[in-house]
Amino acid sequence: MVAALCFATHAAEGNIRVLILDGFSNHDWRQTTAQLRGILAPTGLFDVSVSTAPDKTKAEAFARWRPNFSDYQVVIQTCNDIGGGPSWPEPVKKDFADFVRGGGGVYIFHSAENAFVGWKEYEAIVGLCWRNKDLGTAIRVQEAGQLLRIPPGQGSGTGHGPRGTVLLTCLGEHPIHAGLPPAWLTPGIEVYYFARGPAENVQVLSYGRDTKPGQGWLWPVEWTVTYGQGRVYVSTFGHVWKGDVDPASLRCAAVQTIIPRALQWLARRPVTVPVPADFPGTNAVSIRPPVVAVQD
Repeated sequence: MVAALCFATHAAEGNIRVLILDGFSNHDWRQTTAQLRGILAPTGLFDVSVSTAPDKTKAEAFARWRPNFSDYQVVIQTCNDIGGGPSWPEPVKKDFADFVRGGGGVYIFHSAENAFVGWKEYEAIVGLCWRNKDLGTAIRVQEAGQLLRIPPGQGSGTGHGPRGTVLLTCLGEHPIHAGLPPAWLTPGIEVYYFARGPAENVQVLSYGRDTKPGQGWLWPVEWTVTYGQGRVYVSTFGHVWKGDVDPASLRCAAVQTIIPRALQWLARRPVTVPVPADFPGTNAVSIRPPVVAVQD
């Protein structure tokens, strides 16, 4: 009954307006967008739009591409220019940074953490990015839960071991995680080691042990960043590689619960998405049936 009342209250406030940015990535960005829409649609909490960057070979259309961020409360950023993708046009970069700085919410989805090397504002928004060892501070989680800052030049550049099932552990308390178990197993995940960046105004929400042979350290998997008046949520959940079919990474009950919760928090709404009965614990993963993907 309490959950039902919470959803009714949100209905009175109106759905959260969400914009997904896609169009290029070294991952399967089309399937990623379709899966995200399929996860969000059943909640009834979001009005989701998509802005797809035109093909980089269509120079005139790309130059004209300019999402109207002010129409939305939250942006899900999935673009990644690794592998030859374009950067955004300068007006889009400015509008995006202004949106966040002015109080907008941004979800940096999986490989979008890797994007746009050298765009300093973007790196400050993300906090910890996929970068070489000279381009920023890394944060490692020690066995007792303390955070160890690793300065530029020490350690290695960012990487990850084989994807697999990883035990995630919450660090501290956060509304996105309210009511969740303190630790759970999730499948098909990449734990990035030595993610680097300005590492300022970062709150680590959860961590996991990397799968690199011979290393096995603990690293952030979810974190938030405060940038100006804006809120940012970053995680490595949701790997969708080209050729993947119904990937377990997005069928995990935990991931499907946390994604809409993160969007509620980013929109400055109470986090009301309930903790489902199939949320995983530490003994086994919880993988749901294939997502009914939503496409235009």
